[in-house]
Amino acid sequence: MLETPCIWRYSFVLHLICMVNMYEVDMSSDNPSSADNQQERPEFAQWVVGFVDGEGCFSVPIFKNRTCGLGWQVQPEFSVVQGEKSVDALHRLKQYFGCGYVGWNGRHDNHREDLYRFNVRSISDLSGCIVPFFKANPLVTAKREDFEKFSTVVAMMHEGIHLTDDGMSVIATIASTMNRRKVSRFLESSEAIRQPS
Repeated sequence: MLETPCIWRYSFVLHLICMVNMYEVDMSSDNPSSADNQQERPEFAQWVVGFVDGEGCFSVPIFKNRTCGLGWQVQPEFSVVQGEKSVDALHRLKQYFGCGYVGWNGRHDNHREDLYRFNVRSISDLSGCIVPFFKANPLVTAKREDFEKFSTVVAMMHEGIHLTDDGMSVIATIASTMNRRKVSRFLESSEAIRQPS
């Protein structure tokens, strides 16, 4: 009974590896635009969707930052993590999207190799490249719901809504429903401020 899912997962991973090899991104290109990459490689776009469905994350961390007007900063992030042996796949994502960066993750977890991360944090890159891509090429797993919430937050930030207390509260409430997160510290501190002593 347990062998069937394992065999399916193994064959799915093999299929993804074959797709990467068939539609290999030219790493020697100087500066291809992400729009050109996405239009020229529709099959690779499907590989990207499958890869992100399995290994990607859309998150909206909110943390204290005294340099921000409200004392809090929201930093939406699209990321994909892989072990060192598969870091080439992350470089292919970076090349394909034409934005973000690949760097050492600094964690091992249960892995016996260093982990690397492809990150996109720039609001202009998220709203101009990442969000439109996944709206045009929908995710299949439950991660799609996190993406929809993520894209809402990115749109709100693009409009500057995060610069107000009420806007930040709405964003923190949305973020608290993503990725099985706890209640945002921003919401906890806001609630403490509103409560009479």
